[in-house]
Amino acid sequence: MSSPVSGLRAALAPAAALLLAGALLTGCSNGSSHPKPATPSRSASSTASAAAPDADAYRRWGLDRPLAPPPAPPATRLTATVRPGETPQIVRRVRTTDKVVFLTFDDGAEKDPAFARMAKDLKLPFTMFLTDNIARSGSGYGYFEQLRAAGPAPGNAVENHTLTHPNLRTLSAEAQRKEICGQQDILEKRFGTRPVLFRPPYGNYNDRTLAAAGDCGVRAVVLWEATMQINDMRYAEGGGLRPGDIVLAHFRGPSELKGTTMAQMVTNMLRSIQRQGYTVARLEDYV
Repeated sequence: MSSPVSGLRAALAPAAALLLAGALLTGCSNGSSHPKPATPSRSASSTASAAAPDADAYRRWGLDRPLAPPPAPPATRLTATVRPGETPQIVRRVRTTDKVVFLTFDDGAEKDPAFARMAKDLKLPFTMFLTDNIARSGSGYGYFEQLRAAGPAPGNAVENHTLTHPNLRTLSAEAQRKEICGQQDILEKRFGTRPVLFRPPYGNYNDRTLAAAGDCGVRAVVLWEATMQINDMRYAEGGGLRPGDIVLAHFRGPSELKGTTMAQMVTNMLRSIQRQGYTVARLEDYV
């Protein structure tokens, strides 16, 4: 990892730890009421694949058995009624009774080739929230093209996590708009699709953030209910996963994971999800 990125992450680490701890304990209540769950569609899920990975693929990556197929997603996504320019919805958990959770990875510093192979072998669905000046390091956005193509059809989504990973609450309305719209423009140019989901760094936002995000084309601000550490998860409420939980993880490597690789961390995460009786689905099919 390049030294500028290392310096950035080192500088952000103390604040991030405090802010994440607070977010997990108290959550963000602004506009966070949840609508009634949509009626599931009984047509084939877009996250299901006719060529699903076999048990050998999972065993190669340290898992005893395959993940259960995800259920059919709702007929209507949560953001279907949000019009361009309107205030985005705030989502920290998807309302569903299905035992399914959603994997998200932030920032983009670590570019582990083994994780790219793992994601492809397992056709693993997840969402990437990328920060421009972090994601550009090393092999750059090309790595995330691989991860995008690795997931089940129509592929894993790349969403917005700002240009430079600031605490948005400390910025003016115009500065926030530059951070959010700037990354929208970069990701649209790079991947051909303008993101509709946004995750504020550290989970910190205010009314100026929501206004800027809406102006930039964001339909939902995505937070989380569980965070992946090295070997297991921490939970905002209770001692385990709940249906619809959004799991926060990061693109991190051995230097930040006490010698554990990103691929190994994800194996640990999937083991925990299976142990609790859950499977994973594509967030964008619900939100």
